[in-house]
Amino acid sequence: MNIQEILERLPHRFPFLLVDRVLEMERDKTLVAVKNVSINEPFFSGHFPVKAVMPGVLIVEALAQAAAILASFSIEGELANSLFYLGSIENARFKKMVIPGDQLILKIEIQKRRAHVWKFKGTALVEGEIVCTAEMTSAEGKVRL
Repeated sequence: MNIQEILERLPHRFPFLLVDRVLEMERDKTLVAVKNVSINEPFFSGHFPVKAVMPGVLIVEALAQAAAILASFSIEGELANSLFYLGSIENARFKKMVIPGDQLILKIEIQKRRAHVWKFKGTALVEGEIVCTAEMTSAEGKVRL
């Protein structure tokens, strides 16, 4: 899935869109996506000017956005008015720093789904090494215009 297809699935836009490409996806099961980390990211000017480090909260947000893409492909029916709202983050662990030039691989696995509530396990890797793991819950909601 390229960036145009991602933009059709997520409401996020620059500077908050944190998924660049989807490499693999199996409906109702797993997704593998990429976030290319560039020195041009707006958060690096303040985090930290002396040593640029991607904030952990944004790594988790990238995982949550990847999870929303997987959920959007897994639902039946009309997608146009669906959004996925992050409900909880549990057991988040940060193992290594993510710095400019890294390619963040985002792996998502659906653990459970009950009606409009989803539970995911996310793993972020750089060069095959785990940098972050987290469990997330999100709720599917409808956009009211």
